[in-house]
Amino acid sequence: MKKTVYVSSVLTFGLLLFCLTSFAADPAPSDVLQRHDPYSSLTIGYEDLDTLLQTVVLDTGPSTREIAKPTNTSTGTRMKVKVNRATMNEGNRFYFEIFNDNEKNQQIISHIRNRLENLPTVTPLERFSRKEQLAYWINLYNVTILDEIVKVYPKRNLKGLLVGKNAILSKKILNVAGVPLSLNDIQFTILRHNYDNNPLIIYGLYQGIIGGPNIRKYAYSGSNIYGELADNAVEFINSNRGTQGKDERAFHVSSLYQRNEVFFDESGSDLTDHLLRYLEGEERDELQASAKIKMDISDWTITDLYGSYREAVGSLANNNAALLGSLPGSQSNYLTSKASKGRYNPAVTQQLGEINEKRETNEPESIGVVTVEELEIVDGGCLDEPSDCSSQ
Repeated sequence: MKKTVYVSSVLTFGLLLFCLTSFAADPAPSDVLQRHDPYSSLTIGYEDLDTLLQTVVLDTGPSTREIAKPTNTSTGTRMKVKVNRATMNEGNRFYFEIFNDNEKNQQIISHIRNRLENLPTVTPLERFSRKEQLAYWINLYNVTILDEIVKVYPKRNLKGLLVGKNAILSKKILNVAGVPLSLNDIQFTILRHNYDNNPLIIYGLYQGIIGGPNIRKYAYSGSNIYGELADNAVEFINSNRGTQGKDERAFHVSSLYQRNEVFFDESGSDLTDHLLRYLEGEERDELQASAKIKMDISDWTITDLYGSYREAVGSLANNNAALLGSLPGSQSNYLTSKASKGRYNPAVTQQLGEINEKRETNEPESIGVVTVEELEIVDGGCLDEPSDCSSQ
C-alpha cells in the first residue's frame, strides 16, 4: 500500500496564512542528498501547489509558430515596449500581477516554498524513490524561483536575475536536510548527478521567462515525472522559443541549450539527436539539412500577463474593462476585481487578444479555471510521519 506525505498548507487570502550559469564546487551532491530507496512506496502530495498553479497559470496551448502582429504606440507617446514578435505570444502565463504589492498573496508562495524545503526534516529524502525525489526537487526549484521573482516584480526583463554575477540562481537561498543549496546546485549537482545527466531535466525547471520551459498548471508528480517532462520538451522544442529553421546557414535553437550544454555532447551531436527525438514538422527536415546549430534564440521577458507593460503608457487612459475582457471567462472576472487600475498600452490589449485566440484554437475545452476564492477550501493534509498520512 502506498502512503502519501502531504506537503500542504491552508491557503487563504484572509488573516491566516500557514503554514541551482555556474556550478557547485563539489561535482557530487552531499551524501545525504544522494541516497534513495528503490523499493519505497512513499509518495509526496502537492495539493497546495496544485491549487496555486491551477488558479494563477494560464495554459495557452502549443505554439502555432505564428509571428505576432506589429504593435502600435499609445496615443500621446511614441514609446514602444521592445518585444520579440516570434516568441511574445508563446508559453504559459503566470498571474504575477495578483502578487504585486500584496503581502498576503506573496506569503502563500513563501509558505509553500518553506514547507517543501522543510519536508526532509520530517521525512528524510532517502526514504523516497528516485522518481519521487525528482518531482520533489523540480517542484521545490519552481516554487522557489516564483517566490524570488515575486519579490522583484514588476521587473520586465529577468536576464540580470538569472545570469551574471548577481544571478539569484547561484545564491545559497535554500537549506535542505541541513545542506545550504542554490538553485544551480539543484540543477547542475543534485539532478545532473543523480539522474545520469538526463537532458529532460532542463524542461521541468521553470525560469519565469517566455524564452524558457513552460510552467504547468499542476505540480510534477513522481508517478509520471518522465512523461510530464517529455510533454514540456515537446512543447518547447516545437515552439519559436525553442527552435527556428528557415536559415540555410544554420539551425537556430534557444540559448537555454547553451546554458545547459553540460547535458549534451560538446560536438553538438547529442543535442541534434535529442532535438530530432521530439521535433516535428518542416523544422525537423531543416535541422537535418543544416550544417551547424546556433544557440541564439532568447526572450528574457517575464511570463506575466500585462502588469509589466504598464511602464510604457501614453496620455490616454485606455479602457481597463476592455483589456481584461480579452481573457477567458472567470479569469477575466477575477482580474477585473483584483487587478490594480491604471493606463495600459494598446499593445497589451492586442497581445491578450492574440494569446486568447491561440489558446482557444489549440485547446478550447481543456483548460480548467479555479477561482482564487476556492483556495480557501484546501485543507492542510499532513506533514507528519508517513504512518499518520492518508494512504493511496
